[in-house]
Amino acid sequence: MKILGFIAAALWANAATAAIPKAYRAVAAEMAVPADVLYAVALQESRAALGRGVKEPWPWTLNVRGVGYRFGSRRAVYLALNTLLKSGETRVDIGLMQVHWRYHAPKLGNSWAALNIYQNLRVGASILRACYRQTGNWPAATGCYHSNTPWRAAAYSASVTAILADVRP
Repeated sequence: MKILGFIAAALWANAATAAIPKAYRAVAAEMAVPADVLYAVALQESRAALGRGVKEPWPWTLNVRGVGYRFGSRRAVYLALNTLLKSGETRVDIGLMQVHWRYHAPKLGNSWAALNIYQNLRVGASILRACYRQTGNWPAATGCYHSNTPWRAAAYSASVTAILADVRP
């Protein structure tokens, strides 16, 4: 009987992550972050409507001082990012996880590396993991990912929790 319970739990766990793209699952495992939480944060940060009502995180996204921009390719967003950085603008959130250049440039590497899907996910996951170490739970960690201001963190965490309800079966 214990074996059947174990198999059922394993099947449910696999079903819970089946809809999460491979890159998120791989980085989540590498960085010790729940895959569904990582994916939900990416959806919160960079989701875009891709047609037919489908919304997915969009890797070629920048947010400059609160204004979001989506680009059609890595090359296009790279050129825009370089133009911004050369002009002295550093308040730029980059990629799937919208990692802030001003605070995390050393982790991101150069502007081309910052736009690498796996690099961006790894840096975002490392920030999320650090937030988990600080807060001790994943809902609070998602809030910390966004802000250290309590009401902003709480609102963000609530939004990610709502997304998780859609990600999880």
